[in-house]
Amino acid sequence: MSNTSPELIEKIEGALDQIRPYLEADGGNVALLEITDDMVVKLKLLGACGSCPMSIMTLKAGVEQALKRAVPEIQSVEAVNITDMDDPNAVLPERMRG
Repeated sequence: MSNTSPELIEKIEGALDQIRPYLEADGGNVALLEITDDMVVKLKLLGACGSCPMSIMTLKAGVEQALKRAVPEIQSVEAVNITDMDDPNAVLPERMRG
């Protein structure tokens, strides 16, 4: 995130802070990892969010929509799990095509 403005990071973190209580109520949370040059926000799923089968739906329907409302220039939100960091070829549910 070295090329990302502090103002943009602050806006994204502020939007995440608005939805964190809902995630925390179910034992989960998210952490901002990266904002790509093409405005893709990459989040690490924490706690229950990391293993919840509904986490991708929550990410897309809840977190992504909240972030796009607060920061319209965001194109999408992606989950990056520890598996991704250990194995860049790992396939997460949102990357699978049926």
